[in-house]
Amino acid sequence: MTGDRLAVLAHELRSPVAALVALAERAAGIAGSGGVLAQLAAIAVAAGRDIERLLSDPDLLSIRLVEVDMAEIVRGLARPDVVVVSESVKVVCDPTRVRQAIANLVANGLRHGTRVTIEGRRDRDHVVIRIRDNGPGVDPTIDPFVQGVSTTGSSGYGLWLARAVIEAHGGRLELTSPPGKGAAFTLFLPLASAAPD
Repeated sequence: MTGDRLAVLAHELRSPVAALVALAERAAGIAGSGGVLAQLAAIAVAAGRDIERLLSDPDLLSIRLVEVDMAEIVRGLARPDVVVVSESVKVVCDPTRVRQAIANLVANGLRHGTRVTIEGRRDRDHVVIRIRDNGPGVDPTIDPFVQGVSTTGSSGYGLWLARAVIEAHGGRLELTSPPGKGAAFTLFLPLASAAPD
């Protein structure tokens, strides 16, 4: 896809995404502050705002650092086939970009398996987030982080982009995949107290 076509596509998506965000915000107002509907509306609002940010950003990997609770970032990714268990840990990051990276890893897991678990915890001077699936694992003869590599008919950019986002934060993304036991992607980000000034 050429740059001009991407620019046109981003432009044309802004209005419908803004309309969806407005509807989600209206639903959130009606739902109040408690219950399942309120949680779903909040997730929809957050997702819509993330898309608005990504569409308006001219830089593919721009990073806007803020201090945020990692549990807040991953909580919105929970669904019936995605279990989220995370400690409350402060990290300095771009929450939109980190959520984008984790969402790509979750989507990859669900393409190969039927269930994904996201676990977040503190480990010394880092936040560690592990995304595990119950699929067949990653073929050891390929590097899944190479741009455009895919064995399932997807674009092949999700894992590459996830690693690029985490590395842009000064973190790292690792893969462990014992044969037949699924894949586990582990990302490391500096704690808020350990982040550089």
